[in-house]
Amino acid sequence: MLQVPAKPAFVDTAVSYEKDAETAVRDIAAQLETSGTCFLLVFVPDGLSLDRLAAALNAQFAGLPVFGCTTAGQITPQGYETDALLVLSFPKAHFRCATHLVSPLKPLSIKEVAADARRLSAQFQRTANWSRLALTLSDGLSKQEDMLVAALQSGLEDMPVFGGSAGNGLNFRETSVLHMGRFHSNAALVLLLETDLQFTGLGFDHFLPTDKQMVVTEAVPEERLALEINGSPAAEEYARLVGLRVDELSPQVFAENPVLVRNHELYHVRAIQGVQDGNALSFLSAIDVGLLLTLGHGQEILRTLHDELALGGSQGKPPDFILGFDCFLRKLEIEQKDLTGPASGILKRHRVLGFNTYGEQHCGVHVNQTFVGVAFYEPKRRALH
Repeated sequence: MLQVPAKPAFVDTAVSYEKDAETAVRDIAAQLETSGTCFLLVFVPDGLSLDRLAAALNAQFAGLPVFGCTTAGQITPQGYETDALLVLSFPKAHFRCATHLVSPLKPLSIKEVAADARRLSAQFQRTANWSRLALTLSDGLSKQEDMLVAALQSGLEDMPVFGGSAGNGLNFRETSVLHMGRFHSNAALVLLLETDLQFTGLGFDHFLPTDKQMVVTEAVPEERLALEINGSPAAEEYARLVGLRVDELSPQVFAENPVLVRNHELYHVRAIQGVQDGNALSFLSAIDVGLLLTLGHGQEILRTLHDELALGGSQGKPPDFILGFDCFLRKLEIEQKDLTGPASGILKRHRVLGFNTYGEQHCGVHVNQTFVGVAFYEPKRRALH
């Protein structure tokens, strides 16, 4: 087994479980040395006052760029958490950044977002021998992530884009992103990173297609709502295919029985958020009439998690840390199967830091029930010694 250091060398972390925003920020500040910090990334648990948190962060870290979002769970150095304020500190020695807020996110102009991203990249002065990637944090209830990530990928061309949709626990009421000292709903943060660290992207789920297929025969695409599947009320038909009644459908059922969409040779999860108006199905990704859906069957989620995170860089060394965007439905399944402890152990061992999302963005596509991440390795000049 690969031996890894106890903590990352190229990002610092702080965690607070305080329920009061001001107290939590003071707790975070006591854990961080920020004199050499480029920016902070903040992942917020459900329940903290966002206005008070923003004010406390502005006061405590005046002059320091602070970005982040609300979450459906956090991935701290100890693994999965639900009530932790997690802050990552990225050092100037290895990171530079430029940001843009897409607001309002709905309605969204693909042409304008692509042009703004292209302009942001062009105005971001390059550092010799450093590489670039883009991160996006978006309102997870906007239903705009599919178009957002397509627009960003178009505007940023060859620059890889990774991201996650902000969450709100399991409440689905309001999600927000943090930019320029304020939390914003109906908005998305675009964060261009330049780094001398080596990095690689990853994305995986744990589902295989079954022989049960469905066609969306009536839908409200702008609301990601399927009204009919196979010519029958959507919830009734889905329930029939998984062997249940409509009143037995739940987040746990949706987590363990997702529907998949085929894209060339790959299948992506289009997660179901819930039953709406009795017989409609609300989705967390784009849905439209004529879309062919395949019922998915899960593999062992822990084995997949372990195998996919067991990465080796160009020198055969593991990543220094992995910035992770992990769907809340994966965490829900893990909790339902009483696997939180073992899963957290795997995340801790591979030094995954991040949050549980309402959706993930990877390779120009918005997906669900997927782990998306960026693995950062030590710089090449260090790796050669």
